Amino acid sequence: MKKYSLLVFDWDGTLMDSKAQIVNCMQLTIVELGLEPRSNQQIINIIGLGLEEAIIKLYPSLDQKMVKLMAQTYRDYYLFKDKTPSPLFEGVVDVLDNLRDSGYDLAIATGKSRRGLDKGLTETGLHDYFPITRCADETRSKPHPQMLEEILVDYNTDVTQALMIGDSEYDLQLAQNAGVDGFAVSYGVHGLIRLLKQDPVGFIDEINQLPDWLKKHA
Repeated sequence: MKKYSLLVFDWDGTLMDSKAQIVNCMQLTIVELGLEPRSNQQIINIIGLGLEEAIIKLYPSLDQKMVKLMAQTYRDYYLFKDKTPSPLFEGVVDVLDNLRDSGYDLAIATGKSRRGLDKGLTETGLHDYFPITRCADETRSKPHPQMLEEILVDYNTDVTQALMIGDSEYDLQLAQNAGVDGFAVSYGVHGLIRLLKQDPVGFIDEINQLPDWLKKHA
């Protein structure tokens, strides 16, 4: 018997290498709206949060009207204007094939918008791997547990049978808040030392290491 029956993945920085595009779109947004500059590292730090939550973390003094304008400007760049490549990490498709063939249920819990995630799933051809997905604009943003709790309900799965896999502390805090085991990938936006502070049950340095880890530990 496998310890876990449900594997819930983050998207940005876990399955898709989208850091460069997210940073570029946010920098273009900042310039267009004439806001005080932010470093690339400051932007990388908020990847994983819902868009409005990320903007508020970057600019705590912005009023709600400006937050919404900034969010819409960013979406226009991300969905339509910016052409920075956002490839899948090497080995993702093979890993997902392996996990699906091994009988795992798969899901996504992401800080992206529904339009943003659907764009990524369509461009990568991964729709069929993930019958259940949750996005920050249709539930609560990480690290609030709601999106993960909803996935558990949809799959009729107990918290003890689910593993949340992600590259940011927000993913691992989401897992903790939902009572689910968290699992870290070290190749995304937050470094391993930062991730280990959130007490994941394990970590990998490349996505193609995941099936072997599950066989040995879960």
